[in-house]
Amino acid sequence: MSFSKVGLVGTGIIGEALIEVLLRSGLAKESLFIAEKRVERRNEIITRFDVSEIKDYSSLDVILLAVKPQDFMATLEIISDSLSGSPLIVSFAASIKIKSIEEKLGKRSRVIRVMPNTPMVMGQGMSAISLGSFATSDDQKWVSGFLSKAGEVIVVDESLQDTVTATSGSGPAYYFAFTEAVAGAARRLGISQEDAVTLASQTLIGAALMVEKSGKDLKTLRENVTSPSGTTAAALKSFADSGLEEIVYKAMKAAHDRSIELSS
Repeated sequence: MSFSKVGLVGTGIIGEALIEVLLRSGLAKESLFIAEKRVERRNEIITRFDVSEIKDYSSLDVILLAVKPQDFMATLEIISDSLSGSPLIVSFAASIKIKSIEEKLGKRSRVIRVMPNTPMVMGQGMSAISLGSFATSDDQKWVSGFLSKAGEVIVVDESLQDTVTATSGSGPAYYFAFTEAVAGAARRLGISQEDAVTLASQTLIGAALMVEKSGKDLKTLRENVTSPSGTTAAALKSFADSGLEEIVYKAMKAAHDRSIELSS
């Protein structure tokens, strides 16, 4: 299925990335319309991408909602009052359940929920999609198709979206925090701040590329770096003695539980 008119509401980090992905996937700029409550930001996006402002929601075939969760229902209220048809609604808001959107819009609304993450802006994102009761296989194909231009896409039952949020949605911050800690430790061990950041950051990038391109699983990659009784083994033993797996689990469980709280 192709959509001739696509509307995007919200042009923050994810929203701007979605514009780039949609245009890269072949959508004509004349077919893309945006809404943004911040006047300066709205004008910036319209000028940069040569797209138009949404004037009539009822004319759109699909509406992508990339607003903050706290603004979501108020935004949906405005949209629902303006709809005459039943466009595909794609939500990128964390913790907003499909049922809430369907109940608000009614009319057997076609809804797809997406949990993206910020590496989307680099074309290396992770998106998990869940289908509402009335979303079609064509709807799924269209959403998966354009999101695949910004990284990997999986389809999950909505009951797993809180786990997805704790894994890939919040996940980039975990790796940033760990890399900060590695750089900090290098600094404490005598390396300059600049060199410590370079060492830690490039190691993160290189390791990620090995995960992506080596064809080896995580366990094998780890073992390949770990000589018996060597330096890496000493570091990994310290991690294990400190309960690394349990620390990570507790952190992700906290994110998971907070996601549930926010959706209540």
